[in-house]
Parts: sequence; C-alpha cells; structure tokens
Amino acid sequence: MSVRNYYDPLYHSINLNSKEPEELMVMELIDSSPFQRLRRIKQLGPASLTFHGAESSRFTHSLGVFHLARRAIKQLQKIDPKLKIFKGALYASALLHDIGHGPLSHSSEEMFGLRHEDWSAKIIKEHPEIKNNLEKLKEGLSEQVSDLIQLKSFPNKAILAIVSSQLDCDRLDYLLRDSYTTGIGYGQVDLERILSALTIAPDGDIAINPKGIMAVEHYLIVRNLMYRSVYNHRLNEVSNWLLEQIIKTARQFSPKEIWTDKYMKKWLWNPEEIDLETYLANDDILTGYHLLRWKNEAPNLLAGLCERFINRRLLKAIDIVNLGNEKQLQALAFAQKLSESIGEDSNISCGIRKQKLHSYYPYKGGLRLWDGKNLKALEEESSLVKSLAVPEESSWLIYPKDIDIELKKYIELLSNQR
Repeated sequence: MSVRNYYDPLYHSINLNSKEPEELMVMELIDSSPFQRLRRIKQLGPASLTFHGAESSRFTHSLGVFHLARRAIKQLQKIDPKLKIFKGALYASALLHDIGHGPLSHSSEEMFGLRHEDWSAKIIKEHPEIKNNLEKLKEGLSEQVSDLIQLKSFPNKAILAIVSSQLDCDRLDYLLRDSYTTGIGYGQVDLERILSALTIAPDGDIAINPKGIMAVEHYLIVRNLMYRSVYNHRLNEVSNWLLEQIIKTARQFSPKEIWTDKYMKKWLWNPEEIDLETYLANDDILTGYHLLRWKNEAPNLLAGLCERFINRRLLKAIDIVNLGNEKQLQALAFAQKLSESIGEDSNISCGIRKQKLHSYYPYKGGLRLWDGKNLKALEEESSLVKSLAVPEESSWLIYPKDIDIELKKYIELLSNQR
C-alpha cells in the first residue's frame, strides 16, 4: 500500500505516502513495537479521574505532532527551500519525541524518578526497529535525531525550533488535543493563522510575521489557561501525589512482601538495572495491573493507597500559596495531627504539592517578530505577552476529607494572622 490514512479527531486525516522516502520511514517507525507501545500510555496520565474523556494516548499525540511539523516545514520551505534536506530528521524527531515516556506519561517521572527524554534518546539510538529504520534513510540519522530531541545540537535553528521552542508543534498539538479530550474549551488556538505566520529571521531561527501576533498572543493565553484548568487542576495534583505515595510505599517493602513481575521488580528496587526490554515492558497496563494486585494482596498500608486511587476515593486539597512558607508548614503539621487523630497515617494522607507556572520565558528562547526589515522581541511589542512572563505559583495542601471542616477553620485563622 503506497498511501496510508490515519483518521484524526483534530485534523480529520493524516496521510502518508510511501513513495516519499521520509514518509515511508515514518510509516515503518509507526509500525515498530516501541511506537505501538505508545497506544498503551495515556497522554494525560491520571487526568481521566478528573476529566472522564481524557483517554487519548501518546500514540495519537505523536502522530499529531508529526502532522503539524510536516505542515510547518512546508510553510518554511517557501522561504528557504534548502530546509528540504532536514525533512527526515524533523519527521523522525516530531514522531519520536515522546517514545521514551513511562507509564502514565509525565506522572511516571515523578513516581519513578526517570526522565523520558533520556529514554527517548536511548531507544532511538539503540532499539533495532527504530535505529535501523532511521539509518536506512540516512546514515547517522539516529544519532542526529537523538541529539535533536535532547536539544544537544542541530545544524539548522528553524528545525530545532519546530521540535522544541515556545511555539513548537508539540505544544500546539497537546493544547488542541487535550482541550478536545477533556471537554475544556480554553485550548482552541488559531492554528491556521499561526502556521501561516511562521517565517525565518536573518539569523536562521524561526520568527513570527507581525500579521500573526494576535494568534500567538491567544495561543500563549490558552496555554496559561490549560495549565491552570487541566494540567495543574486540584484533583489532578492529588491524583499524581497519590501515585507518588503508592510507589514510595511499595519501595518500603521487600520483594518477598509484595508481588511484582520481573519488570516491576527492577523499576521499584533496582532502577540502575533497567535495560531497553525492561523499560519498554512497563506501560499503563502493567502498572495498572500491579495496582490492582496490590489493592487485593499487599499489606494494608499499600493496599489502602491503591484502593483510594482505583476507586477514586481521592484526598482533598486546598491552595495555601498565600500563607507563605512558614504558615504552610504550620498548616501541614496541623493537618497531620488531625489525620493521626482519626486513625490515618499522616505520612501518606497529608502533604504539600507545589507548582510554578511559566507561561512565557522572555529570555529563554523568547519569540520574535520579523517583518522583513525589523527583528523585535515579542514581549516588546505586546504588553499582554510581557504580563505572561511573570510566573504563577500554587501550593496545594493535601489531606483526608474527614478533617476538612476543622482544617479550613485553622487555615482561615492563619490567613488572618499578621
């Protein structure tokens, strides 16, 4: 079959033509077992406990990022036809940028302490199904794609920006896709306007034509709203914190005290022994099965945590960012005391989870405007974008539902103290 179509809820149809060498490579990469594994990893981790439609996978997202990257380079080739030689590296990097995600996507990084970027690079350079397909298109491509994903080096700034920047194809796709699956209306960006406004500055890096400034402003606001309403949602923070407590508690037991298969045994107690086979064996299904087994068979401490997560008996959370660090610790200590009084283990039922949201980095690869004559920083021309450069913080105090009333009274007292 020379043509393959993937029907997509956002883009309707993503077409691949095997007569194009770079697209044949993409087809073969999609068919590889490491990429098919992404079907078994949720894009938004445990967010479906908060937004019941959030069931899409890293597979779907990765296809979408490739689709947008292909559209972006077609736009930029009108300005610089020489970009054509980088199509293979761009297509592979866009498609494979998330191939190293662990179970439940970003949640696993906090649960197990492993970085998906490092594993993406390792899979690309070492897994035969991935490496051989890349090398078949161009010798040395696996190393080049690995470096591009890790942002180590790449001979073209524009290609690097399409893969990773404050307006890259990864962000464009996940904002649109996560908005669609969660049912949150904030994530709708003017994709057509943004792509058509992409241009190349005199230094070879990507810039925005001034005609697209409002679409980019809107995109940055959308990103801010999606973080506040979805990614850093109170219950999503609780769910991720609970998963961390489950793994932390499981590691306190020995392999003789709780059941694990040979793969999870290394993930829990011997992470330094995790090889490609062991890493790729773990996905949402394997981790989920362990949680089910632990719920029914593990010691009470671990079983209780798993039961909470599986049956969605989530803990409560309240934002205490306005209290300041000292009073936050006082609130936590009081919550722990109340939890112990009702028979809860305060070490796994109470905690503080902090987040800092940067909607825009003006001095860290900030976006620029180029009209063919003048190159300006976006924040210099947009007071709206400049305001988004101020980071926002949140501090969630997590605690059991049964202490809610008494704890909130105490927090109110703390808030009123000078």
